[in-house]
Amino acid sequence: MLSMRQRFAVVGAATATLTLLAAGLPAVATADGDPGLSRFYGQKVTWTACKGDGMPDDLQCGKVTVPLDYARPDRGTLDLALARYRATGDSRGSVLLNFGGPGGAGVPQLAADGKDFMGLTNGYDVVTFDPRGVGRSSPVSCGEGMDEISEATADSTGSTDVQAALEVVKKAADACAEHSGAVLPHIGTVNAARDLDVMRQALGDKKLNYLGFSYGTRLGAVYAAQFPKKTGRMVLDGVDTLTEPMTEQGLTGAEGQQTALDDFITWCAKDMACPFGEDPRSAREQVVQLVHSLDEEPVPSDFGQQFSGQDLVGAISEALYSKATWPLLEQALNLLVQDGDTHGLMQLSGGASLPDTSARAREPQKRNGGLVDDEDIPLDNLPAALMAINCADDPDRPSADQVTRQVDKLRAAYEEASPVFGQYRLTQVLMCYGRPKGTDYIRDEVRDVPSSKMLLVGTRGDPATPYRWTLETAKRLGSSAVVLDNKGEGHTGYASSKCVHRKVDDFLLYGSLPASGSSCGPEDGNTD
Repeated sequence: MLSMRQRFAVVGAATATLTLLAAGLPAVATADGDPGLSRFYGQKVTWTACKGDGMPDDLQCGKVTVPLDYARPDRGTLDLALARYRATGDSRGSVLLNFGGPGGAGVPQLAADGKDFMGLTNGYDVVTFDPRGVGRSSPVSCGEGMDEISEATADSTGSTDVQAALEVVKKAADACAEHSGAVLPHIGTVNAARDLDVMRQALGDKKLNYLGFSYGTRLGAVYAAQFPKKTGRMVLDGVDTLTEPMTEQGLTGAEGQQTALDDFITWCAKDMACPFGEDPRSAREQVVQLVHSLDEEPVPSDFGQQFSGQDLVGAISEALYSKATWPLLEQALNLLVQDGDTHGLMQLSGGASLPDTSARAREPQKRNGGLVDDEDIPLDNLPAALMAINCADDPDRPSADQVTRQVDKLRAAYEEASPVFGQYRLTQVLMCYGRPKGTDYIRDEVRDVPSSKMLLVGTRGDPATPYRWTLETAKRLGSSAVVLDNKGEGHTGYASSKCVHRKVDDFLLYGSLPASGSSCGPEDGNTD
């Protein structure tokens, strides 16, 4: 669980983009190509019952060891946390899941949502993992740096304020390096994809069968580009962009979130309980006014924190990912408007259970590459990892002068894209300042992938990964990409559309691939 300020940093940086080594790396790194990697490709996973509160009895946990630096595999190692549900029928191996983020830990996600994937156990061990720098796998942290970034970038209106904000962001990057240890220079999707191949071998699979959501689609595409002959049945749901710079990604995200908010308000206004009345146009104006008023005068929230307009935007953003949470959002907004109670909104954004003052998020951690215990995962790990991975994957590093010259024009464009989410998403433009240039491999090299067929699922009403990204990424990947058009709402399709769920399972289990351009209609409804 994250504090509201940490959640602000998560979504504000959501498409902001660290690594430090990837640009010149070879496209394929295997034991065959480098004898130094053979010890990593010779391991087998030992599975035991998962420990910890809330872990299902039938969920098993293990680990796999990977090199810290693939260019120098003798310079240290990392353990990556794994979890699996065993196949109930005849197993054809494993299917590996990534739930997105970047920065999302797979093990607790599978423990919480395993029922959605039980159909796949008819033919597979269903496996997930905490990527390097995430969860129990050498988690990165920025200490107080995430809070400082949020405060500095929330109101950078003039050139002096922009320059000051950039200085704070640069200091925060230093704090991230101090708190994160040796893994930080080697984080990012290029190395995470290499980790996937070590996992594949350790699981005993000749080819990687994979289901990735949101950011997990970027990871899957990079794997397929690096290891096309090792790519098995791969599904990418909620397809990420491989090419857009973070300024364009932010605009796209703001537009998508505004569309989702407009749809929610139209739905809400039909209900007498809607806190903004029954006129959708007036309701939209009231939401903007509420955000501005809370930015000017935040209200107290749990643990004495101040709840600002940007905190409200973050909570709304989280709730819009699925129509299933719209009634909860309506109730939470009612509590805020009628009683000044922020508890419901903080629950929606995951910030109601823990204060943000724990030493876990404040003190530099000593890492030795082994798995950490759950209680030692820094509270800011998700936003810190999200920012580090996105920065690792993005080669653009505008100078302070460039940012200062562009900020007014960008602010106007973001506000036009969304009067609610514009300021919130604009902060991403600053997030990678002060960090080393990221890799150009993804933008330049992930194209015309000669792998087996991959199924790409794009949802028309997706507020986070717009449908056009599915088409653009399919075009880049080339003839291996097959597109499934989900004419529904919400972020990704597998958990919300019976049709998508069925077609994905049919492909993964039986190799039955829908025709490219085929669709699932909104009438298919939810799987609930």
